Amino acid sequence: MSDLRIKGNWNELKGKLKQKYGDLTDDDLTYTEGKEDEFLGKLQKSLGKTKDEIESDIKNLLD
Repeated sequence: MSDLRIKGNWNELKGKLKQKYGDLTDDDLTYTEGKEDEFLGKLQKSLGKTKDEIESDIKNLLD
């Protein structure tokens, strides 16, 4: 995994992801600290995007 770290206000990031991808459910956005790979895997399955695309999207939302 790259240096992606989910940080800051998780609820804010979750809200931004829901805005960008309206089809995501709360289950898709279940995140446990230290389990970034599992979280990204859920998003990959739900969105049909690559891990790199999702990491890039998250980094852009965090900036």
